[in-house]
Amino acid sequence: MAAFLFKDLGRTGYEEALKAQTTAFERLLEQKKNRETGDCVLFFCEHNHVYTTGKNGNESNLLASEELLKTKGATLFHANRGGDITYHGAGQITGYPVFDLERWGIGLKEYIFRLEEVVIRFLALYGLRGERMAGATGVWIDAAVPGKARKICAIGVKSSRYVTMHGFALNVNTDLSYFSLINPCGFTDKGVTSLARELGETQDFEKAKKDLYRLFISCFNR
Repeated sequence: MAAFLFKDLGRTGYEEALKAQTTAFERLLEQKKNRETGDCVLFFCEHNHVYTTGKNGNESNLLASEELLKTKGATLFHANRGGDITYHGAGQITGYPVFDLERWGIGLKEYIFRLEEVVIRFLALYGLRGERMAGATGVWIDAAVPGKARKICAIGVKSSRYVTMHGFALNVNTDLSYFSLINPCGFTDKGVTSLARELGETQDFEKAKKDLYRLFISCFNR
């Protein structure tokens, strides 16, 4: 049995998804304050084109004007998560775990490690080797190969009293051309990739979500 509720928001705007997770986040904090057993919730969604910057993000990593973003059907949003600038859009599984880490007896560092582990195990299902990179969160392909390291999953989280929000963005069938307008996560010397690019064909998006959800259950069980 899962230790959390699961809600698939489907294709939705960034602000709508932010409202849903913020509501769950604030409710869980209030329940925790009152020493009640609250509901941890894992949200999945697929966003409309949007670029988001973390609270310590460097605006120079956005390589286009907001006018140009509009011509691409994209918007810019300043988020209160960690990390730098990233892109969300169609074909990408964006996940927002609103988890009370004390439920599992872990801290933020271990939590991020587990998020990465979920994605690494997911990629293994498709015959790919996902890796961590020293000094950088997220999951990479060929992390140690000079000039070939490419990120397939970005991670940026916020926590308060061990309750988390924001999360990860896993490229499945993502149009990677949108990343050309930014220095993804602040990197200028590393690339991005997707499951579809690595495997050479479009993937079953609904199946990918189910596979990922099952791995969350195994890595964040009771």
